Amino acid sequence: MTDTTLRAGERALDLGPAGDAALRFIGKIHTPWPDRDACPRQGQLDGPECRIRLNPEWQPALAGLDAYASVEVLYWLGLARRDLLTQSPKRDGQVFGTFALRSPVRPNPIGTSMVKLLRIKGADLIVRGLDCVDGTPLIDLKPDRCLFTPKAPPKPGDI
Repeated sequence: MTDTTLRAGERALDLGPAGDAALRFIGKIHTPWPDRDACPRQGQLDGPECRIRLNPEWQPALAGLDAYASVEVLYWLGLARRDLLTQSPKRDGQVFGTFALRSPVRPNPIGTSMVKLLRIKGADLIVRGLDCVDGTPLIDLKPDRCLFTPKAPPKPGDI
């Protein structure tokens, strides 16, 4: 957490230590942005090429992902504070609940972006559309849910 200053109208929650879940980072994301100030608020599909580098043991998990033009990327926004209930993004006193924003400041700072998959080279994905700092830990990759057709047979609840 870098800044604990509250803006006008913001409210924070006094949190104890987190300890109810564990994540396994599966790689790192490499972008042109060295810090949060340089990072865009939202990724653009015509933005710069970025590299998602999976840890080598996860390379086999990429099999078939190249069939999708877009991929959902989930990543850990570890530089963000986690205690705000309300936020004033424009610093103008107008306040929104944390869950009504796509801000990185949230109880569990998980970022998600739909990116354009350009190519896969070994354990690296070259994509466009990210909005995170260079070196951000990768949590998961999923095919675009709008393009995905389940591989398993239908279940009664699917109909």
